[in-house]
Amino acid sequence: MNQFEELYAEFSMMLEKAATAADVAQVKADFVGKKGRVNDIMKGLKDMGPEERKTLGAASNSLKERIIAEIDRFLEDLERRQIDERLSRDWIDVTLSDAVLDKGLSSAGYHPLSLVQREVEDIFISMGFDILDGPHIEDDYHNFEALNIPANHPARDMQDTFWFADLHHLLRTHTSPIQVRGMEAHKPPFKFVGPGKVFRNEALDASHEACFHQIEGMMVGEDISVAHMIHFLKTLLSNIFKREIKVRLRPGYFPFVEPGFELDYECLLCGGKGCSVCKQVGWVEALGCGMVHPRVLEYGRIDPLVHNGFAFGLGLDRLTMMRYGIDDVRHLQDGDLRFVSQFKAY
Repeated sequence: MNQFEELYAEFSMMLEKAATAADVAQVKADFVGKKGRVNDIMKGLKDMGPEERKTLGAASNSLKERIIAEIDRFLEDLERRQIDERLSRDWIDVTLSDAVLDKGLSSAGYHPLSLVQREVEDIFISMGFDILDGPHIEDDYHNFEALNIPANHPARDMQDTFWFADLHHLLRTHTSPIQVRGMEAHKPPFKFVGPGKVFRNEALDASHEACFHQIEGMMVGEDISVAHMIHFLKTLLSNIFKREIKVRLRPGYFPFVEPGFELDYECLLCGGKGCSVCKQVGWVEALGCGMVHPRVLEYGRIDPLVHNGFAFGLGLDRLTMMRYGIDDVRHLQDGDLRFVSQFKAY
């Protein structure tokens, strides 16, 4: 029993010296791991009598439980101390005036997504588009049905949805519901874009996030053609990349447009010759687009025999990553001020 108390005293001394979680893990392995010192003692129980084995076995288990409980408490305290130290070191008073900032404390800068979204919005405003917004929490009608995606439509399987308990409301899976609400609120002719967050139940990795950003656009009037769509989208890409951009259309399937297209632009790095970035094809996929499906116009209370139009959807996260050479989409969501401070207003 004295050996147990001496062992616990030695454990306490070693634990107090631990400065990191790795140090604590090593102490835990030394004392209560499979090859730890408590287990070494318990191995000797087989050579003792029944009563002695019962008494010392209970004491060994009690010691092991005390050590594990003490380690858990120590880890909680260590984590709390590390958080307090980080908050103290990185603390920023967001109420500081510009006068104080001018004396040497620099601001964090703009988030790159905000910079790209503002620039895209400015480009569309210059072309006569309005900027619309919509709710993050949508109903089934605006997110799916009014976009020609009825219940049991296979296109619903393409979007892993965060549903609420009533199964009629959800976190919007795309910004396309803004188009439906825009058609409900406006009479043709009109053209608008709707940027915003969208949510999908994705497995997170360098190129996938559960929360990301899109911008949807729509133009509806009389005698709108694919040529109008190409003009506006080519103008957008040329302004974003600050050079003349060559584009092409490929057939693509989207339930809310017919015909639907994938719009590509010629790779800016190789000039269309083929490289690792464009996977040796010379073209980079930019966005999905097409002529608005007549049924979607009807859901938007617009007569498809009188009016038609085009629509498109663009991923702002991918555009931001391409613009600034960001290799992991998770950087856009982690809230690290050191990351954000690299970017300045355009």
